Amino acid sequence: MEPSTSYGGQVTFQPYATQGYVLCCLCGTSILPNPSNMCVNCIRSQVDITEGIQKQVTILWCKECGRYLQPPKHWVSAELESKELLTFCIKKIKGLQKVKLVDAGFIWTEPHSKRLKVKLTIQAEVFNGAILQQTFVVDYVVENNMCPDCNRQNANPNSWVACVQLRQHVHHKRTFLFLEQLILKHDAAANCVKVKDIHEGIDFFYAQRGHALKFIDFLQSVVPIRFRADKQLVSHDTHNNTYNYKFTFSVEIVPLCKDDLVCLPAKMASSCGNLGPLVLVTRITNQITIADPITLRSYSMDAPVYYRHPFTALASQRALVPFVVLDIEPVPGAHGNNSRFQLAEAQVARLSDFGRNDTVFYARTHLGNILHPGDTALGYDMTASQLVGLDYEAFVNKGGRVPDVVLVRKSYEDKRRKRHAKGGTAVARPWKLKTLDMEVEDNTSGPRGRNEAAVEADRERFLQELEEDPDMRARINIYKDAERLKQQQQQVGPEHHRQQQQRVIPVGAVGDDDDDDGDEDLPQIPLEELLDDLEGLNLEEGQQAAGGRGEDGNADMDMD
Repeated sequence: MEPSTSYGGQVTFQPYATQGYVLCCLCGTSILPNPSNMCVNCIRSQVDITEGIQKQVTILWCKECGRYLQPPKHWVSAELESKELLTFCIKKIKGLQKVKLVDAGFIWTEPHSKRLKVKLTIQAEVFNGAILQQTFVVDYVVENNMCPDCNRQNANPNSWVACVQLRQHVHHKRTFLFLEQLILKHDAAANCVKVKDIHEGIDFFYAQRGHALKFIDFLQSVVPIRFRADKQLVSHDTHNNTYNYKFTFSVEIVPLCKDDLVCLPAKMASSCGNLGPLVLVTRITNQITIADPITLRSYSMDAPVYYRHPFTALASQRALVPFVVLDIEPVPGAHGNNSRFQLAEAQVARLSDFGRNDTVFYARTHLGNILHPGDTALGYDMTASQLVGLDYEAFVNKGGRVPDVVLVRKSYEDKRRKRHAKGGTAVARPWKLKTLDMEVEDNTSGPRGRNEAAVEADRERFLQELEEDPDMRARINIYKDAERLKQQQQQVGPEHHRQQQQRVIPVGAVGDDDDDDGDEDLPQIPLEELLDDLEGLNLEEGQQAAGGRGEDGNADMDMD
């Protein structure tokens, strides 16, 4: 004890506080006082707080889809040693609500052992308020049990609950070829039961209605559409009042494509700021972009705005006529809202008129930055075309001015023809595209039969547009063709192959008319933009995920 002096001069003493110990009533060990006057070992020997808690649990797991049964009939998805699986396992333990759960975690087991082990730490009150903490292990036995969805799928692989019928009422299917590549890039058809290619579009079949709705949300983000939902009663159980339906979603893509010539209705032209009304469709993503080739004014609209005052194409790519550019002079300072275009005054003549007459047309065009004298351009011949449309006729009757020629894009057909005449590997493309596993419609006869020649022509034109449009190919995955690259390298030689790999040809590049320079003038896809086909290299899934290119969240789309 130490003395301490107060202010009054008196000396006082303050004793130190000491911790008292008592003996355990069973084993006599010196312990700190507690309500039970027993040491921890004696309490554990007398009381088991895990009594009444289930130590072994059986859970049902579907091998096909990897889901676990949550009674009575709900199936949940969870990965091994995930938080979701740990929560699912803890909820399966009976008697755990009587104690306080402090900690829980998995103990590693072999993945093929069909066993799961969870280590739990609990607390409970014993003997007049004493708190006891104890750790124990719960064993889970995983039994295989196929869920009803997988059972139904294995019994009939073609069974479906929801169907998405995707349609576009145009004369070609290049839109679906590009949409197929977008679906593959974003893995939007991962939950498809079956994909069927029919005459006017594609049908996607799903085992769940929610998967079909998710796919429609993806379509709305990449293309302007409208859809309608219907359902059909399949069966009805009167005892428990349950119904089984089949759902059908009819999705319609706007009947417009890139390079289409349209005549805007009067109300639509007024809402667009008195644009046109004769305009070109320059791009279709999730919005429709139209531009006036005479003034370079442009406007973008989404699907609800379009269907408020719908309009169709006055002329499509099937009506394009080749013209030869005799002279072209850019208009200074006229770039419009888009730097891709340049307003110019062009003097053109029909390619078919050479040697027959001296007919020359003067027109304004938006292609002043890529067209040069001597080039071939595709456009609409308004003097020889028989255009039909209520909006167009109303525009003409009011005295509207219709241009003689509307140029649309530059043509490389002559140079491609020369390259094709050379033959060999000069014609083969060193890249390839992946395709969906589709079932083709069996009907090959009649007016709605499958025309293989038209399908091949659409696919060839689609590949050409990928070579000409960098923005279009930037939204999809294009892969290297190792076999064709090897053939080109063996034929051309390593030195020329290295030069080809370093060369980047811009769209609209202009070259000489010689045959030797024809291939250099053609737009091509640089090898730097191509991806390695990891599936062809037989790599593991983890390496494929690490080597793949990241996907762009903004999934736009060009329809051709």
